[in-house]
Amino acid sequence: MKLFQHIGAALVLSLLLVTTATATPGLWVAKNDHATVYLFGTVHLLPSDTNWSSPELDKALRESQRLSIEIVDDDATSMQTLVMQYGVDLSQPLSSKLDDSDQRSLEHAAETAKLPGGAQTLQPMRPWLAALTLTMAPLIQAGLDPNLGVDKLLKARMQKDGKPVDGLETAEQQIRMLADLPEAMQLDFLRQSFKEVAEGPEKLRGLIDAWRDGDTTTIARIEDEDIRKESPMLYQRLIVERNQAWAKMIAERMQQPGVSFIAVGAGHLAGPDSVQVQLKRLGIDVRQE
Repeated sequence: MKLFQHIGAALVLSLLLVTTATATPGLWVAKNDHATVYLFGTVHLLPSDTNWSSPELDKALRESQRLSIEIVDDDATSMQTLVMQYGVDLSQPLSSKLDDSDQRSLEHAAETAKLPGGAQTLQPMRPWLAALTLTMAPLIQAGLDPNLGVDKLLKARMQKDGKPVDGLETAEQQIRMLADLPEAMQLDFLRQSFKEVAEGPEKLRGLIDAWRDGDTTTIARIEDEDIRKESPMLYQRLIVERNQAWAKMIAERMQQPGVSFIAVGAGHLAGPDSVQVQLKRLGIDVRQE
């Protein structure tokens, strides 16, 4: 998500309107005497005609003995159950949590996103779920298919080769990262979605261009700066803390022999708090392939 495979700002990068193009996204590697870990940034929705393979990526996948992606237990039935449990509040409609200005912004965003049922559809939702729904609606309508996401295609490829695939987090953990946020932070997330909807596809096209080129500087500038400046607590919770946890896990994995391939949302591999930066703080050198 950036949750449903990407969270927060990272989710926005994951749901992009793009044109046909050959992609060469960033690939990094950390090595010591007995272990190798590849790091690859993903997007979770793509048109079917986007080619993102490369010789370097193919070589890394062939060498790798296992794949780790953000979540693997994201089947539709499980996700629907979790959303109902953590994302719906029938006792307090969304409008009761908004002032007049935010209510107008919500209605305008729902109209701009062409959300079926308009803002009324969002009323039973808690703010975090309303934010994701607003962000995703126009992209799903544009024909982007979650089944074509990079992480799912990597998973299918590795399973076809008989290699194990595991999740860095569970679907419930990801959803609860948002559901357990204080309501004020959830409302910040919702307001961020108003801005994303208003900005339209141009910003998203810029992000996908940066992903194709492995341009982490541009990814960080476009994707992370707003949330870091406007809601630093949200940025800390959804980006920094997760990057730190993953870096610690990678450091532990590198104490054992083997070759691993780890694919996470591209926003986590960009910016001053990226997974690579966290690894360097743990004394692990990372280089770009």
